[in-house]
Amino acid sequence: MHDATRKRFARTAERVAELQDARAASLERDMVRFVAPAGDERALDSGTGSGALAFALAPHVREVVGVDLVPELLEQARKRAERFQNVTFLEGDATKLPLGYGSFDLTGTLRTLHHIARPELAVAELVRVTRLGGRVLVVDQIAPVDPLAAVELNRFERARDPSHTRALADVDLRGLFESNGLVLLRAEYEREERDLDAYLDLAGCEGDARERAETLAPPGYTAELGWYLLAKR
Repeated sequence: MHDATRKRFARTAERVAELQDARAASLERDMVRFVAPAGDERALDSGTGSGALAFALAPHVREVVGVDLVPELLEQARKRAERFQNVTFLEGDATKLPLGYGSFDLTGTLRTLHHIARPELAVAELVRVTRLGGRVLVVDQIAPVDPLAAVELNRFERARDPSHTRALADVDLRGLFESNGLVLLRAEYEREERDLDAYLDLAGCEGDARERAETLAPPGYTAELGWYLLAKR
């Protein structure tokens, strides 16, 4: 799946970054409200992409490190990092972070787990690099509880974007957190309306693949996002 992820985001890095720019102010407000950073944290954004979570955190913490697999996304992130003196970016794999045990006070990942074939490894790595007593933030699209509806959703998402692996249901995510010894502090859910044409454009979905994705798209497609704040005890 790494090859599919690199290929998809290498082609669409600029589009992803432009959408990030449009969402930046609202993401920062939501992140501050939900996480309430103390201001002195060393933070990690795993699967940073073009830096969305890193930049939302930067004004509110001591330092942020962003890690991503795709050089083209990191290029976009670094272009936008000039106004933040406390943000650095590294190329690396979210399932094998090039970082030390317990080296962060706050770790997070935003809209990333559904691109990872083994999300349990990405969660385990977040936990590994978080200090005892530190916090972990996970934000991702979640699948319906109904297994058939989840299968249909994931079939559409894979048709639209070959780097999509599987959106997990809320119960599956909570199981991952529990198995890693995390304690849930807060959870929220939001509906996100998605214009189908724009959503397909964002993934660079064209030609036959676009036609197939259009036939598989749920009517009036609306995604559900889960926000989870957890503690490493």
